[in-house]
Amino acid sequence: MNFCESEESLAAFIRGFEDGTFPKTQWTHQAHVVMASHYLTLHLVAKATRIVRERIPAYNVAQGGVNTADSGYHETLTVFWIAVVAAFLAAQPPGTPRLAIIHAAAEHYAGESRLHQRYYGYNVMADSRARREWVPPPAWV
Repeated sequence: MNFCESEESLAAFIRGFEDGTFPKTQWTHQAHVVMASHYLTLHLVAKATRIVRERIPAYNVAQGGVNTADSGYHETLTVFWIAVVAAFLAAQPPGTPRLAIIHAAAEHYAGESRLHQRYYGYNVMADSRARREWVPPPAWV
């Protein structure tokens, strides 16, 4: 996870994500968490969510993917992870450097790509409605 070791490496990663050149082979769960953390440390949750909603589908297309009813961008997982990461970031001690917070989030959630399964009692990844619109986990309603 060397793309958040310095401000320069983070900036290069975000630039590659935004212009669609970041290698798809490195577009891991941890990369998603770093990307979300980056925007959440710069913007309020609503604006960060809007940015991520626009940029993930664009990145997918730039990498040769498609965003359909059963592949590509997934609205529920995006909003779920924005909420999870935002809560983690908010719990960090005041004054913690931005890069340290982003790195902590990436490390904390590195092995948690299936965290959503603890909240949803069905395969939310395969749900076409959840892919196109936010479906909150039952425990959050």
